[in-house]
Amino acid sequence: MLKTRLLHPDILRALAGAGHGSRVLIADGNFPCSTETSVTATKVYLNLRPGLVSVIDVLETLVETIPIESALIMEPPDGLVVPIHQTFRTLLPETAPLAARKRHDFYAEVKSPATALVIATGEQRRFANLLLTIGVVRANLPGEP
Repeated sequence: MLKTRLLHPDILRALAGAGHGSRVLIADGNFPCSTETSVTATKVYLNLRPGLVSVIDVLETLVETIPIESALIMEPPDGLVVPIHQTFRTLLPETAPLAARKRHDFYAEVKSPATALVIATGEQRRFANLLLTIGVVRANLPGEP
């Protein structure tokens, strides 16, 4: 038994194989995971039913598990305000910039070979996709910054 809150074996395996610069997509229920993701990415389907599991559930767990260097969201059309984007900002580390890309540019980012893991959720809110870039774990060794 593990002492971390993250227990899903496929997610743990994918994260253990990922490193600095690798990406993790937390996809909402509308994201086309079978056609708009990297063919080499591990895909984990947590979309049990609409609303379960949410993007926020996954993000809260990943924030505790991996260092997050930066994040990317899908920009809504016509400048719509998407409240979940502000929630992302509050949950992400202060040092992790949050950028936005238009839909097809976001898809292109997700299709990059750097995307190591795709987690499909049952999130019903639109534009709730979040692409995380994994940062570095600092070892705090003597003589290192």
